[in-house]
Amino acid sequence: MCRFYPPRGPRLSRRAFGGGLLAAAVQPVLPDCMRPSASGLLEPALRLAVPEGAPHTVALTLDACGGQTDHRIIDTLLALAVPATIFATGLWLTANPQTVALFRTRPDLFSLQNHGERHLPAVLSPVGSERRVFGLPVAGTPEAVRREVERGADAVEASGVRRPRWYRGAAGLYSPEAVAEIRTTDVWIAGYSLNADAGASLPAASVSRRIQAARTGDVIVAHINQPHRPSGAGVAGGIAALKQAGVVFMMLEDVQVTPLTCRVHGGAPGA
Repeated sequence: MCRFYPPRGPRLSRRAFGGGLLAAAVQPVLPDCMRPSASGLLEPALRLAVPEGAPHTVALTLDACGGQTDHRIIDTLLALAVPATIFATGLWLTANPQTVALFRTRPDLFSLQNHGERHLPAVLSPVGSERRVFGLPVAGTPEAVRREVERGADAVEASGVRRPRWYRGAAGLYSPEAVAEIRTTDVWIAGYSLNADAGASLPAASVSRRIQAARTGDVIVAHINQPHRPSGAGVAGGIAALKQAGVVFMMLEDVQVTPLTCRVHGGAPGA
């Protein structure tokens, strides 16, 4: 049974969102996600299919790549009863058992999903090369992409929650061949439409402004694994501002989404 949150403020009916609509076996993906690009990298975009007349609605997704937990953000979500979809790596799950335990006790607020086993971008590289994307070593081969996805899902399930349906690769960038490989697994690719913190690299004020500018249907991405960077304060502030404005937050697993599209990425440092 799908859950519909938040428990406080405006609620969306099952009829309004079609009852979750994650029963389909294959995520709709448009052909542009399968075409080669000049850089070889694609950036999937995802939006919520918000019905006409529904409240201003967004999905907050938070990446937990490695490292620690940003309690400025977690505490804000708890205080305001704002639900979020958390994309965690196997590395982060191992390093943050107390936060994982908290997530297990609050399934009404936290949906734990797959960010890969070792935070390797789902990007291919020529044989013998050591390609990197934003400084991260890439998976390299279709087989390694599948291993990153499946072992990441295993790690989430082993943490004590149900096996994840959604997967977001490290850096949010993919080779077309990797998209094809991922589509053969039982996961959906979690793109986004609003990048709030650019990998937790932006100042707090900029992050807050970006989040407050979210349009209905936006899938927001930010990070909860950098507690010592200013961006986390901006994430917390932006969330609070949207909540005060009456925006409804939904988990990805609870709503219908539009078909996944892909933007051509212009190239990344080390790509």
